[in-house]
Amino acid sequence: MIAMTSTNALPVVHDLPLPLPVPRAVLEVLVVVFFILHILFVNLMVGGSLLALLFEFLGLRSPRYDALARAIGQTITVNKSLAVVLGVGPLLALNLLHTVHFYTANALTGTAWAMVIPLVTAAFLLTYAHKYSWDWLARRKAWHLALGTAPALLFLAIPFIFLVNANLMLFPERWTEVRGFFSALLMPNVLPRYLHFLCASLAVTALFLGAWFTRRGFPVAERLPAFTRPQLRRLFYRATLLASVTQFVAGPLVYFTLPSPGITLTMTGTILVGVLFAVIALVLLKRELGAPDGLVGRHYWPIVGLLSLTVVLMATGRHLYREERLRPHRVLMDRRTEEFQKASKAARGRPPVPTAPGPADK
Repeated sequence: MIAMTSTNALPVVHDLPLPLPVPRAVLEVLVVVFFILHILFVNLMVGGSLLALLFEFLGLRSPRYDALARAIGQTITVNKSLAVVLGVGPLLALNLLHTVHFYTANALTGTAWAMVIPLVTAAFLLTYAHKYSWDWLARRKAWHLALGTAPALLFLAIPFIFLVNANLMLFPERWTEVRGFFSALLMPNVLPRYLHFLCASLAVTALFLGAWFTRRGFPVAERLPAFTRPQLRRLFYRATLLASVTQFVAGPLVYFTLPSPGITLTMTGTILVGVLFAVIALVLLKRELGAPDGLVGRHYWPIVGLLSLTVVLMATGRHLYREERLRPHRVLMDRRTEEFQKASKAARGRPPVPTAPGPADK
């Protein structure tokens, strides 16, 4: 694992000498809860755009996949709106918990961070254009595929910016070396975390779509006449299983590229319990794929429950690592802030130094 330099090398700055609006423990719970809600719909947005694009390409040879891609496209605009709204909570909680670290990372990647809003705007507009031009560009598939590829690429780029900044927060000792987004991109753990995020997006989206298109109220015969409900369930179960198995490669890469300061037994144990739940979920997924048509889907909610526990434990482990990783820097910041406040109080208590009268005072 990567070793951290001495805390004496950290660029210690003053903390904000303002009280938190709520107890710190409350914020630590809220940042995990808000993050899980936010990342769920980010996963659905990113995974939906990628799967819609994939099935539209497959639809060039088999029209039934084109119909499936169109149906997936209908979900993306809803999920992206929820992802944006639910993103306010974790950003606010993180800003309060780690104000200096968060804004320092943003400043160090200033140009890329400033591009988030225009990139999000462009991605949303292109997503709507792709969704509502399906019939209009039915005979110009190359144009429509290009229109679907553009927002998918943007949805891949935007989380990259957030991930780089969240990673940069954890390396105060490297802040003086960073010269913009691309130098921060080359820091440890960024690419493995991004791979982990992509696999999670595809797994979560496939699991969601497997239920969404086979629910009782969905008109499969009308919207997707070339598929049966069991076929749809198996299709998306396979995608979930493939993406989840890939997680067992991405996950260890993330863990073993983490700087060792910050890794604790509690954090490691939390993650391992999450992995155990994921293994049980994959066993149930495998059974679902081999079940007869009438029984496919009977383990859906247990699978969702197990993977939900995995997500909660992984998010908790992530938070535990961040808190432990930043603890030495936060202690030094608190000490520097205390010294600053004492010096400031002492300066205010000293009598003013008399000055000689100037020409205007005579």
